Amino acid sequence: MQLPRLFSAGFEGTTPPAELLALVEAGLGGVVLFKRNVESPEQLLQLVSLLKRAAHPRPLVVSIDQEGGRVARLRGQPWAPLPAMRVLGEASDAESRVRAVSALLARELRAVGIDLDFAPVLDVDTNPANPVIGDRSFSREPAVVARLGAIFVEELQRGGVAACGKHFPGHGDTDVDSHLALPRVAHPRQRLEQVEFVPFRAAVTAGAAALMTAHVVCEALDPDLPATLSPRAIRVLRDELDFDGAIVSDDLEMGAVANRWPMGEVAWRALAAGCDHLLVCRSLERLRLALDGVEEALRAGDLEEARVSEAVARWDALAHRFARPEPGHEGLAWLRSQSHRARIASALGDLLPPEQA
Repeated sequence: MQLPRLFSAGFEGTTPPAELLALVEAGLGGVVLFKRNVESPEQLLQLVSLLKRAAHPRPLVVSIDQEGGRVARLRGQPWAPLPAMRVLGEASDAESRVRAVSALLARELRAVGIDLDFAPVLDVDTNPANPVIGDRSFSREPAVVARLGAIFVEELQRGGVAACGKHFPGHGDTDVDSHLALPRVAHPRQRLEQVEFVPFRAAVTAGAAALMTAHVVCEALDPDLPATLSPRAIRVLRDELDFDGAIVSDDLEMGAVANRWPMGEVAWRALAAGCDHLLVCRSLERLRLALDGVEEALRAGDLEEARVSEAVARWDALAHRFARPEPGHEGLAWLRSQSHRARIASALGDLLPPEQA
């Protein structure tokens, strides 16, 4: 059984270490890129090409968080200076803006061989004290987040990049950053149905390839476990929202889970709960611990082989649909072209910073 296919890994630096390349060759499901891995479009293209060659002939999913605003790993020329999604959500022509921006984003990501974007944020920003969501959300109104989130999903995937909406069942009304500690949401189930779930239902209808779980305890679903580790929470996504795509965990190195459970236990519990793919975004040592934990759980009977096979199949379906072979150089030429600059101006218009307007 190809256990590495259950994971996407991150790494330090702009050159993948030998250990990561060995994991890719052994069947790693994906690699997630951050600002720390990127120097220029040319270097990024070479990096993605190296990773995809190591995986050949198997498709490797290369992913990134390119939301816009403060969560954008690709910055500076020639990348589009994407505003926070709240800026688009509050525009008078919000729908056409989101459609143009997400289509542009897909073209930029495809130009350098990136297959999956961990976007859009589908959280409803109902808590002004929220330290981690805020203007990453399209709106404080669930219907607006649902409408614009669905457009984002449709246009990104029409452009050949898988969308991964986040963070189910909702991180919008928290006052704790799950990177650091474990947030709790105490709303009754009726409130979740009327607010938090609304954008996720729309994303499912729009055909989102993936959805990401939150390291958040929703007490009405499961008072004991964060959604990433909760079979009860994930059953809501599968059985009530009818989502049949890939369920991806948020980063397992985040404090909300890493400070409470050993890495190996977090990994197997997330899979057993119903996650199909797990992110370990920085440490290859922790990735090894996660792999060892999954292997031990299988031996001990805590994790069923059928659940692992199902998870691998869902990720493979996404990979075969969206992961492309080693990218060519024509995308670089487009990124540096007047055509690209004109498309940025058309999509963003008066939202461009003065130096790029």
